[in-house]
Amino acid sequence: MDATRPPRAAPATARHAAVPAAGPVATGPGADTAPRPGGVAIETRSIDYVPARERHGKVWHQGPFWFTGNFVLTTMVTGFIGPALGLGLGWSVLAVVLGACFGTFFMAFHANQGPRMGLPQMIQSRAQFGIRGAIVPFVAVVFVYVGFNVFNVVLATEGLQTVLPGGSTLWYAVLISIAIVLAVVGHDLLHLVQRWLTYALIAVFGVLSVGAMVNLDVATPAGGGGMSWTAFLVVFSGAAGYQISYAVYVSDYSRYLPADVPARKVIWWTYAGAAGSAAWLMSLGALLASALPDPDAIGAVRRVGNDIVPGFGTFAVLVSSLALISIMAVNAYGAMLTTTSAIDAFRPVRPTVRVRVAGIVAIEAIVFVVAIVLPDDYLGSFNDFVLMMLYFLIPWTAVNLVDFYLVRRGHYAVTAIFDPRGIYGRWSWRGLTAYTVGFAAMIPFFKTSFFTGPVADALDGADLSFAVGLLVGGALYAWLCRDLDLTAERAAERASEAELEGADAPRGV
Repeated sequence: MDATRPPRAAPATARHAAVPAAGPVATGPGADTAPRPGGVAIETRSIDYVPARERHGKVWHQGPFWFTGNFVLTTMVTGFIGPALGLGLGWSVLAVVLGACFGTFFMAFHANQGPRMGLPQMIQSRAQFGIRGAIVPFVAVVFVYVGFNVFNVVLATEGLQTVLPGGSTLWYAVLISIAIVLAVVGHDLLHLVQRWLTYALIAVFGVLSVGAMVNLDVATPAGGGGMSWTAFLVVFSGAAGYQISYAVYVSDYSRYLPADVPARKVIWWTYAGAAGSAAWLMSLGALLASALPDPDAIGAVRRVGNDIVPGFGTFAVLVSSLALISIMAVNAYGAMLTTTSAIDAFRPVRPTVRVRVAGIVAIEAIVFVVAIVLPDDYLGSFNDFVLMMLYFLIPWTAVNLVDFYLVRRGHYAVTAIFDPRGIYGRWSWRGLTAYTVGFAAMIPFFKTSFFTGPVADALDGADLSFAVGLLVGGALYAWLCRDLDLTAERAAERASEAELEGADAPRGV
């Protein structure tokens, strides 16, 4: 199967199968999950292969999904960086737009892997790192999911507390419970919620953005307002790295698309949604930070909105909180898939609904505990934590994309991804070597509050580590794979396709 062409599979448009009230569900690649009477309409799949008869959805749905997924107050905070460093508004906007567009390029190309392979994003890493070797990037991915959800639940709680009573602990529990329900119902509900929230967010923040441009005075910027190439590179890198962080779960939400959807459409809709919302919200953040002294996301939105119409700013904050709850569910869903993949590498896991629920609840329980114990001044150390996790993800995305588009060109034996004795093995030295060297090459370029690499120091704090990790990790992996026996893999791929096609055939009643 070429990376831009669909694998052989019979067309199908069936929705998720209903899950029986009790008892096991089918497992393994291509397992039967035909609808059964008296079921509850929740997703039955987790890390297993999605057969052709269950493929459904429209490719344009990727656009609103990633628009809302990225249109959260956490994204807007990235736009605060430029003015805080003394960068002028125009330069800050240019830096975040270019950075967001650059970073989304890598993120969007992962979307094409979903319909081609029918698998969640991170389990595909087994082809590059080995079934057990893939746990190396898995660890960083789970930390990123948890870290972002902690930040999201804190922000959403602060937003709701602007109009509703109740302490933080109570709201953490309520919001996390809602996120759990959304994640348990799964893929289709998450797509639906994200799609409808897109319309609301465009309407509300369209008005808010116009109001900000009309009412705010940036003639005397709060943060200064000059041009510095160092600050420009810091902002560019921050926006690019933020977008690349979404790469770890892109195909989780494209894997149900029919295998014959055009690659360019999957990539384009993902890119348009994610880059469009990031460029918009980060630019708005730059505008707010340029005009308001010491802005915070919630306070700035309330102030600007209430200046337009009394109460509108508070309404905008509430809508933003809904988007944060939605992305919390998306993160919990992805964390469950990644954690299940890691456990399955050492002890086979039957991907039942019960396992899905347990995984989602466990992840969100950790989020709840961490949110409670965080000190009030957590934000500085939290940002360092998330930045370090992103450092670990950069060489992964380089290896994964190079493997899919340049080395194996979309040819994979899906069943072997679940077989420790298969062609991908337990540990793959090529992927692990490229990942390790790519990460090591980034260290001199790191810039955090507790460590500045020598190159970053020479650049007055500009962090270009993401570019180095992408280049070194990807190029080294391509070089190490020059003698890979692709002929033997093609035979395994044909056997895998035959097995999957047999499992996907209609079952007798």
